[in-house]
Amino acid sequence: MRRQRSGRILNFSSVGGYTSAAGFGIYCSTKFAVEGLTEALAAELGPLGIHATAIEPGYFRTDFLDSTSLSISPVQIADYADTAGAVRTKATEISHNQPGNPAKLAEVVVAFVEAPNPPVRLPLGSDTLAAIEAKHAADAELIAKWRHVSVSTDFQAAA
Repeated sequence: MRRQRSGRILNFSSVGGYTSAAGFGIYCSTKFAVEGLTEALAAELGPLGIHATAIEPGYFRTDFLDSTSLSISPVQIADYADTAGAVRTKATEISHNQPGNPAKLAEVVVAFVEAPNPPVRLPLGSDTLAAIEAKHAADAELIAKWRHVSVSTDFQAAA
């Protein structure tokens, strides 16, 4: 790719690479790593004509949440019943009822390879967009509330 000064790197991430949730900490941490790697690759390789994009699917109607893919510990800890423990029930309810159509995702990804000026992230699925928008709103609120603390850590500007 360097020699030809062109190419595409598509790293599969997830909505879980943009925002985490109780019960998915380990999964999301690996997807956050994919996001960081992709951002760095995009910055490093962009000047060489090589594009890197993190594909961020949400919940697609696959076997991802059933027992053929998702392992659930038999141990249940009462203290986590309302947080990570609730994910067990939610996964069962969502499994095979996800909003995303995998065939449409595949079509989009194949077509995306030819997209001029591809973005560093490609969120796919209405649930992914909703999660990103919610995180942006929460982050905007956090910044507004804690800005004074954040900027208080800088050296004072010379007068």
